[in-house]
Amino acid sequence: MSSTLWSAGRYEAVAQHIAPIADQVVAAVDARTPVAGCALVDLACGTGSAAIAAARTGAQVTALDITPELVALGEHKAAAAGLTINWRVGDAAATGLPESSFDAAVSNMGIIFVAPDAQVPELARLLRPGGTLAFSSWVRDTVNPFFDPVIATLGTPPSRGHTPDQWGDQDTAAQRLSEYFDNVQFDAGKIRWLFESHSAALRFVTAESPMHVDIFSRLGDEQATALTKAFSDALAAHTGDDGTVAFDASYVVITATRR
Repeated sequence: MSSTLWSAGRYEAVAQHIAPIADQVVAAVDARTPVAGCALVDLACGTGSAAIAAARTGAQVTALDITPELVALGEHKAAAAGLTINWRVGDAAATGLPESSFDAAVSNMGIIFVAPDAQVPELARLLRPGGTLAFSSWVRDTVNPFFDPVIATLGTPPSRGHTPDQWGDQDTAAQRLSEYFDNVQFDAGKIRWLFESHSAALRFVTAESPMHVDIFSRLGDEQATALTKAFSDALAAHTGDDGTVAFDASYVVITATRR
């Protein structure tokens, strides 16, 4: 996906919600390869939640993302925390970084958006033999108020050959990694999306979440109005008596060892 998409809206609103998963990704690396002192790369890093978590643990971190605006935000966050990270703008599937230069590679809901037939060989190229890969992926839920309204209003989007949540299927993920990686492990979890009000949740999907903002930017007034109403109705179903909106989303942390 292009850098233009991810610069839409306010990505940091997403990053703040999913930062706890980044901590789990880094912990998954540490269980196999001690993070302290290791050379670690965070691909499709966004604003750097995983990179910052790894740097705090003592890793020598390189963080790369295709969107310059997100890299700049991550660099600012790291500097404010007193952390040294090598920030790069680039394609996660064609990084230009030296071969076999990392002990670990991570990504928090990032590389799942990249074509896997290009991404997996690049991960293998970057990692030293015995290096650890850990990344997170969304898992398709039966009910998803962030996605169901899009399908109901606009129909199923044209196939690009892959979707992010395909990585959430264990058989698919294992097959994609099998050429280069062993000891593939899946650790499932759920994260709670919580908003202080229905209006805050609706603002998130209409004005903050980059993927949603990008969809709205390509719609005419009539479709945009219909989609907004569909999101409003879907979020209302998850609004509690106290006015907050809350629902759980499934994810998995995938860990593997470079052969």
